[in-house]
Amino acid sequence: MTSGDVTTQGTGASPGGQAQQWSPARNPTRRPMLRTALTIGVAASVFLVCLLILLGILGERLTTQTIVTSALMAIIPVLVIVPTFLWLDRYEAEPARYIVFAFLWGALVAVVGAFFLNTFGLKMLLEARWTDPLETGAVYLAPVTEETLKGLGILLIYLFRRREFDGIIDGIVYAGLIGAGFAFSENILYLGQAYNEYGGEGLTSTFLVRGLMGPFGHPLFTSLTGIGIGIAVSARRPAVRVVSILAGWICAMLLHGLWNLSALAGMDGFFAAYVSYQVPLFLAFIGFLLWLRRREGRLIGRYLSPYADAGWLTHAEVTMLSHLRLRRAARAWARQNGGRAAKRSMDAFHDSASDLALLRSRLVHGTAEDGASEREMVLLEAITSHRRDFVGSPVT
Repeated sequence: MTSGDVTTQGTGASPGGQAQQWSPARNPTRRPMLRTALTIGVAASVFLVCLLILLGILGERLTTQTIVTSALMAIIPVLVIVPTFLWLDRYEAEPARYIVFAFLWGALVAVVGAFFLNTFGLKMLLEARWTDPLETGAVYLAPVTEETLKGLGILLIYLFRRREFDGIIDGIVYAGLIGAGFAFSENILYLGQAYNEYGGEGLTSTFLVRGLMGPFGHPLFTSLTGIGIGIAVSARRPAVRVVSILAGWICAMLLHGLWNLSALAGMDGFFAAYVSYQVPLFLAFIGFLLWLRRREGRLIGRYLSPYADAGWLTHAEVTMLSHLRLRRAARAWARQNGGRAAKRSMDAFHDSASDLALLRSRLVHGTAEDGASEREMVLLEAITSHRRDFVGSPVT
């Protein structure tokens, strides 16, 4: 299908006038399997090495009991942050493997890389007899190294799994999960060090600041990079893509640096900054997320409507697919009338339709990836198949 046309009901027409069939058969060669195994093996090896290094860093500074206690406290904010970003991704959920990759990238690769780069940078400042090296490292060095390494994880998904990156929401989701992973590992170290130096009082105060007052710090900083990359997804001109990515990355570093600067200003200065701009900024970010989610629903309705005009869907189904409340009702109906099988078909119908709408958006704007037309037909056939399953469920 071109950006201006929608395929009519049925299979696509081939140049010779015959119906073009898309085979559901798997590739019989070993090459796809080997590529997948190699990719998973390399990623798992990198994560394992970083985990061992992280455990060595923690074990060198903290006792096992302190590590466990700190980890249990550090996971509390994660139980809030991760569901928040998954909630944002309800219309078109990202594959679980990429969600896990994003979290582990932040919790292992970015943390370990930042530890060594920050340590090396601080050592250079000390050798140069720099004035206030700790403050300089916190305000200028750490934001650069940490936001660069966290942003690199989003960029890798964008470059190598372009089909799973649809825009700003995806950029924020991946960024938020990377930030959540980074904050989790970093909090273990900070909480443990606070306990070693100041006992239970230090542990409590550190958890109050990092776990309760600023749990969305790292996810929020990195989300700016994710927004920049998300804008790049829908940009046609290469210059716009580069500028948007750089702008998001720079904004992430600036916001991170401001947060660290306020933390060095003492409790009075920190609370003043927290109330004056950090809380309003966080509330504005939440409002932006709500707007993005409503906007995605409207986009799904807009770009699925041509398929309803062509007979692939009904307009009532398009309305349902563009509203989360109606989607929930549809899933409940399918489960009530057709059991788990119909519910699974309804879920697959929702997922395929969302993918199709976002793919259609990229086709219309001329930013679709290679093979988009072929994927469009695959999604249309999947929608037809799953729709047949739950529509055929008996109504009781």
